[in-house]
Amino acid sequence: MEAFIRFCDRLSLYGGVLSGILMIVALLLVCTEMVVRTMFAKTLYITEEYTGYLMAALTFLALAYTLRDKSHIRMVFLHEVLKGRSRTLVDLYAFTVGFLFCLILTWNCADFFLDSIKTGSRSMQISATPLAYPHFFMPLGSAILTLQFAAEICRSFIRLRTGETGEAESSTLGR
Repeated sequence: MEAFIRFCDRLSLYGGVLSGILMIVALLLVCTEMVVRTMFAKTLYITEEYTGYLMAALTFLALAYTLRDKSHIRMVFLHEVLKGRSRTLVDLYAFTVGFLFCLILTWNCADFFLDSIKTGSRSMQISATPLAYPHFFMPLGSAILTLQFAAEICRSFIRLRTGETGEAESSTLGR
């Protein structure tokens, strides 16, 4: 179980790093568009479209990293009231609901991606980009998020089994 948790944490970290790289690529694309428009009175034509694709990709890839770092927006009123084992049980319930939701999300995103491959759909922009490329990041990011929820469920079970609740109280809410 510990190896699975480490694997999921590492996978989430890689998704977060890739997300950061995609953000830099989007920034460079926009800056290049600005330079080309200002200095040459021309356009790249693809900036708005590809920046949108990059933003969708980096959002999906960063989801699991954000969960791993406890950085999602959370409702904390129960965490302020509950202590110890009760708090861990609430976490376990929340992570299980999140896992089930993400399982359905991953399934639907994968279906969407496979449909774009099957139909050969392309963007309506001048680039006519095959939409399977940007759609690929949706099931990938969703699958990584689903695995990270599974890792958080395992962490909660370990806390319940060992009786260790100090760590859950101090870091469940993030930084």
